[in-house]
Amino acid sequence: MDEYSRFVDWDKMDSSLQSQDAKELTCPELPELKQLARQGYWAKNHCLRAKVYHKLLSNIPCRTVTPDANVYRDIVVKIIGKRSSSSLPLPQFVDDTLVPTYCLNAEGIGAVRKIILCIANQFPDISFCPALPSVVALLLHYSKDEAECFEQVCRILACNDPSKRLIDQTFLAFESSCMTFGDLANKYCQAAHKLMVAVSEDVLEVYSDWQRWLFGELPMVYIARVFDVFLVEGYKVLYRVALALLKFFRKVRAGQPMKSDSIQQDIRLFVRDIAKSVPPEKLLEKAFAVRLFSRKEIQLLQMANEKALQQKGITVKQKRQNVHLAVHAENFESGIVSVKEMRDIWSWIPERFALCQPLLLFTTSEHGCSLSRFYSHSEGHEPTLLLIKTTAKEVCGAYLSTDWSERRRGGSTLSFFGTGECFVFRLKPEVERYEWVIIKHPELAKPGSETENHASPSSSTLSSGSAPSHSSDHLSPFLSARHFKLPSKTASMFMAGSSECIIIGGGDGQALYLDADLNHGRTSHCNTFNNQPLCSESFQISLLEVWGFLDTMNG
Repeated sequence: MDEYSRFVDWDKMDSSLQSQDAKELTCPELPELKQLARQGYWAKNHCLRAKVYHKLLSNIPCRTVTPDANVYRDIVVKIIGKRSSSSLPLPQFVDDTLVPTYCLNAEGIGAVRKIILCIANQFPDISFCPALPSVVALLLHYSKDEAECFEQVCRILACNDPSKRLIDQTFLAFESSCMTFGDLANKYCQAAHKLMVAVSEDVLEVYSDWQRWLFGELPMVYIARVFDVFLVEGYKVLYRVALALLKFFRKVRAGQPMKSDSIQQDIRLFVRDIAKSVPPEKLLEKAFAVRLFSRKEIQLLQMANEKALQQKGITVKQKRQNVHLAVHAENFESGIVSVKEMRDIWSWIPERFALCQPLLLFTTSEHGCSLSRFYSHSEGHEPTLLLIKTTAKEVCGAYLSTDWSERRRGGSTLSFFGTGECFVFRLKPEVERYEWVIIKHPELAKPGSETENHASPSSSTLSSGSAPSHSSDHLSPFLSARHFKLPSKTASMFMAGSSECIIIGGGDGQALYLDADLNHGRTSHCNTFNNQPLCSESFQISLLEVWGFLDTMNG
């Protein structure tokens, strides 16, 4: 029995992990270490994994005063006293109903609660950390004693590297991570996301479980493999694995009846029993097959979601508004879409706007077919939603991330702007949302129109380069070019406007062009993409509406 077996119930574990000859791991460079972690180099040896964890955790940059093993030995008796460790109440910032045992023995199960209480004593600033019990239980497997486990967890919590995010410690950070996961699922797991929208009343409520899938429901063997990579690569790995779980859930359960009363519970059951359908290697393989945003881009998205929550006053745990019902049947009226169709559109928009309600800004039936009035009613609102109904009864539209006033930057020329969150969609004759691509056909503009940017932009959705600063006293939570200092040539090829026309670059080769009189439009469709066109190549507009996003919490 090795020195790291004190808290392990080997009757519940694969004993071969303990008996294998100890390997040695030199200190490879980061790329090699990432590869070893993904391959599970130390996954088959309990002692080696413990040594690797100790090395990785000791290298985490921490604040100067970080509690260590000696602190634990000094405070544990004072805090715990003579109480039975198995019945110790946990602090409110963790979920007392979900404390995984991970094949720990009775001493280990009790030690989890003792360590968490001592952490609460040393970290009074932690207000919400549902992943903590799982992290403590897992690291107990690879610790010589309680004090060593306490010190290793404290290093994770006390990390002071602003570029290295580990586990959420406030409700604001947790909630914004759930919104960010929802945004990622909407983009990278569209089939699964469509299923969530169809079977749940509140999609964000489902996605708020994403950390629970990992730190609570995943079996010990799986979360250990995830943690191997997490300690090397960081928080982004968690998003990857949760997206893979969502993809596998949809694939394995497709066409099957639900096993419980809610999709939320069904996903939990699936993750808990994942060994029946997906081995750990396949889960990680799927996770790293997702071509995810860069770490910097995810950080920007997370910042935007945090800002949106702060502006709405949501910084502590509270009962969440049912975001699926943001479109209220009793006060929503459109001449183009039904309540159900508007809710479908709402499921596509970034999560930070799901708390807002649709607000009609402009309609040709009331304001006439004037492009100048279109601009005057739409400016000052960010983002906006454009809906079009053609005389052939086709319905299409676009989600537009940036205020139309940005068009003035180009003076009298046709000015391109917007961000990679823009997309176009079709509702009739069939529903389809098109993944964004930059406008690559400025020739859609009227002959002789000048375009401001001709360079071929990057395909990155939220590039993080530098650009001239934009003076603003108020930082909007909305992702727009000026907030993220995007280079103008890569950030300004999604929407365009002048006194003569509007162009919207949608997705999968789609682009939409509207004449100044708002009576006629046409589309561009790239045949290299295997999809149907947005609508007829040339069409007459029967009705056009522009919708804004009303923040009901801040008026």
